[in-house]
Amino acid sequence: MSGHSKWSTIKHKKAASDSKRGQAFTKLTRAILVAAKEGGVDPDLNFKLRLAIDKARQVNMPKVNIERALERVSGQTGESWQELTYEGFGPNQVAMIVEAVTDNKNRSSSEIKQVFDKNGGVLGQPGSVAFMFKKMGLIEIAKAASVDEQMLKIMDLNVVDVEEEADGVWVLIEPNRLKELTQALTGAGFQVLSAHLIYRPQTPMPIPEAGEQKVNDFVEKLEELDDVQNVFVNL
Repeated sequence: MSGHSKWSTIKHKKAASDSKRGQAFTKLTRAILVAAKEGGVDPDLNFKLRLAIDKARQVNMPKVNIERALERVSGQTGESWQELTYEGFGPNQVAMIVEAVTDNKNRSSSEIKQVFDKNGGVLGQPGSVAFMFKKMGLIEIAKAASVDEQMLKIMDLNVVDVEEEADGVWVLIEPNRLKELTQALTGAGFQVLSAHLIYRPQTPMPIPEAGEQKVNDFVEKLEELDDVQNVFVNL
C-alpha cells in the first residue's frame, strides 16, 4: 500500500507540475501574440516581442510553440487579443494592479471580479490605486564576483536604483529606457537574466505576517486565471 501511495503522490505532483507548466506556456503565448500584433513578428525590430520570447525561453518553452504563436499572427487568424489592466484592493486593504491578456474582455472582467468578491477584495475603477505605484523598467542581472564593484559600474549608466537580491542584482530604470539599458548592460559584459516593465509601489505597506499570507493566497488565486499575466501589490 505504501508503494501505491507513493506512486499516487508522484503522479499527483507531476500532474500539478505539468498543469502549471501548460498554463505558463498559455500565458506566454498570449504575451507573444499581443507583442507581435502590435509591433510585427521580427524580434530584432520589436523589443516588446523580444522580451516576451526571452521570457518564454527562460522557462524552457519549446521553440516550436514560439514559432506557432508567430505563425498565428502572420496567418491573420482573426483572433483579437488585447491587454487589460485592473485595479483594486485585496485583503488588509493592500492595493493591487492586475495585468491581463485576453480575447474576451467580458470573461476576464467577470473572472477577476469573482476572485476579488469571493476573497475579501474590492475591484476598483481605473485610477483607484494606480497613483500608489510607479511604472518602471526592471532588469535582473547575474551577480559578479565583486557585487559592490558591479553595482558601482551599473550606477554609472545613470539608472534609478540598483538593489542586490539573493538571486541576482536588480537594476531599476525609467520605463522608456528598458531597451537602451538592456543593450548597454549586455554590451558592458553583464549577464542579463530578464528585463520587463513593473509597477513599483511608491510607499510599500507593512502588514502582519498572517496578513501577508492572506495576500499571497489572494495573488495565487488571481494568477491561476489563464488571462492574468502579472499581479503587483504595494507590500
